[in-house]
Amino acid sequence: MAAELTVEVNGLVRSFGNRTVLSGLDVTIGAGEFVALLGRSGSGKSTLLRVLAGLDPAADGRISVKGRVSVAFQQPRLLPWRRVWRNVVLGLRGRGTDRALAERALDEVQLGHLADAWPRTLSGGEAQRLSLARALVREPDLLLLDEPFGALDALTRIAMHELVVDLWQRHRPGVLLVTHDVDEALLLADRVLILDGGVITAEHILTSRRPRRAVDHADVRGLVLNGLGVTERAST
Repeated sequence: MAAELTVEVNGLVRSFGNRTVLSGLDVTIGAGEFVALLGRSGSGKSTLLRVLAGLDPAADGRISVKGRVSVAFQQPRLLPWRRVWRNVVLGLRGRGTDRALAERALDEVQLGHLADAWPRTLSGGEAQRLSLARALVREPDLLLLDEPFGALDALTRIAMHELVVDLWQRHRPGVLLVTHDVDEALLLADRVLILDGGVITAEHILTSRRPRRAVDHADVRGLVLNGLGVTERAST
């Protein structure tokens, strides 16, 4: 019996004027699967994410997304005039003032003690954790992560990687992570896709157990870099 799919896209086309960014793209994401999407700048990664989030109705093709969808962007996009807990439940219909719901989500990302803080007082890592709490409080079937760690320092990124894996294992949404970081993709994902020329040009399935290290898949790393047109110099 085939695994249940949260996302099924066939023949996706998206053009901007005379420029076609996605040209007949096919992609699937299984229920509870963690997928990383890599590609060079301008390859259409964020365009695909916006389509799956329902933010780009101009795309053509067969697009099926089952259940609730949440997005965490590279910039947390917090409302500075609302306290932390109110940012978590922002936009929840009929539940927007549910402090207990917000506090449970904040506890999951180790921010429960900052429920009454103002967003401007948060560090970059704290703001990104708040963004994750806001995404997960909606109990999504699909979580879209658009380079959410790109602006963080190296140590904070490591902590965020561990947190994301922990939260994913607890909630088990399907995840699509858009990233430029090959090692990040190898650390986090079950499957790595390469987007080039408007279509998926390569797929790499990762089978080792977590916690995982990028060196566990050194062979795949080389293939991914090659698929992105990057050649590493041999160490001496």
